[in-house]
Amino acid sequence: MSLCGATANAKMMAAYNGGTSAAAAGHHHHHHHHLPHLPPPHLHHHHHPQHHLHPSSAPAVHPVQQHASSAAAAAAAAAAAAAAMLNPGQQQPYFPSPAPGQAPGPAAAAPAQVQAAAAAAVKAHHHQHSQHPQQQLDIEPDRPIGYGAFGVVWSVTDPRDGKRVALKKMPNVFQNLVSCKRVFRELKMLCFFKHDNVLSALDILQPPHIDYFEEIYVVTELMQSDLHKIIVSPQPLSSDHVKVFLYQILRGLKYLHSAGILHRDIKPGNLLVNSNCVLKICDFGLARVEELDESRHMTQEVVTQYYRAPEILMGSRHYSNAIDIWSVGCIFAELLGRRILFQAQSPIQQLDLITDLLGTPSLEAMRTACEGAKAHILRGPHKQPSLPVLYTLSSQATHEAVHLLCRMLVFDPSKRISAKDALAHPYLDEGRLRYHTCMCKCCFSTSTGRVYTSDFEPITNPKFDDTFEKNLSSVRQVKEIIHQFILEQQKGNRVPLCINPQSAAFKSFIR
Repeated sequence: MSLCGATANAKMMAAYNGGTSAAAAGHHHHHHHHLPHLPPPHLHHHHHPQHHLHPSSAPAVHPVQQHASSAAAAAAAAAAAAAAMLNPGQQQPYFPSPAPGQAPGPAAAAPAQVQAAAAAAVKAHHHQHSQHPQQQLDIEPDRPIGYGAFGVVWSVTDPRDGKRVALKKMPNVFQNLVSCKRVFRELKMLCFFKHDNVLSALDILQPPHIDYFEEIYVVTELMQSDLHKIIVSPQPLSSDHVKVFLYQILRGLKYLHSAGILHRDIKPGNLLVNSNCVLKICDFGLARVEELDESRHMTQEVVTQYYRAPEILMGSRHYSNAIDIWSVGCIFAELLGRRILFQAQSPIQQLDLITDLLGTPSLEAMRTACEGAKAHILRGPHKQPSLPVLYTLSSQATHEAVHLLCRMLVFDPSKRISAKDALAHPYLDEGRLRYHTCMCKCCFSTSTGRVYTSDFEPITNPKFDDTFEKNLSSVRQVKEIIHQFILEQQKGNRVPLCINPQSAAFKSFIR
């Protein structure tokens, strides 16, 4: 699906008033011009069409002790399988990655019931696939689709319904306390998020017995591409594309910031996009709750360099969610110009490129910088701002676009626009209308027209609570808490999934 257009002022007014539009928006595609499709996913991922997929393709993931040959049979057998195999206290056949050269399978010291369950699973698996040894060659195998700040992501089939989903492996979780805390924080965030422009957890795989619990697998929605791949592709990007992408980035960011969360690694590769132009912010491996106490030091090792805010480049020990807005400004310019705005070889050169555009900052704007960074700026020649150069990014760099861009790319973080205020900028009016006319899940069409939500850019209340981190004191303790957390997440949900350690895809996945 391409973006759909909307021209009538009456519609726009209706959208902002939260009413229904006069037009029968259920048939909007008959009335509006169509923009070109975003690149289909096979341009980037060698993705085969959905109808080639079948849940019996030796998936890396399968329901606990389930080997039905179709999604329908799997669903029918789900309750019986759960009753038979999920006895209280009994763990599932699932194992940590084997040592190099060792076949995946039960560790020598695995409890007897785990070994027995594993043997049954292997037997059932071989029985299921022995009649069709060539079948796997004809259909899309499970495959890697990306590598996050921490972990690898694969595309797999959920055998419960036959849908393709993304499976993220969080490896080496329990190496040290810092790693444990970070992974637990990301896991809790993924389960907390409820927003259409923020990626969230659909499921977490069944953990093994705690003695064999080494890695965590999270299931999320499968997205077809990301903004980096689209920017570097030959795909034309209209001003409507830019507006609807920027609108969704800021809509998701307003939600995150309302939850008190700093993403700290906003970049095009962490903005997932589907062929219908729906966008989701992902990869919360570096995210944290905002620190209100300015005397508390925060890590400098955040944000990919090209999108790093000047306060971090200048060694500020404390920063706010304004660092995410700086990153969005860089991405906005990149969408307009189809090239990275500040592409430097080193952090110092990065700062120099920023001051070439914005001019030498005032002492007030540098108040939180470290002495070395201040000295570097003051040693150099005084620079005048050269912001009008932003008009040369492309023909789409209109007065409105550059005005909003200049509100994001402000050296002093306290004067940088917020996500909420950026969403109120007139440049994004068309992006909002387009998104809510035919792309969102919060509005809907009826026979008489489009019914719009009363809240176009929702926030979350209460905020994300990270007080759980204060009492985490040992790796073993955190391991037990995470293990319990995953089991609680699964209560009352569908049949739990676990890894099929015999599948070729899993053997590749753990490598």
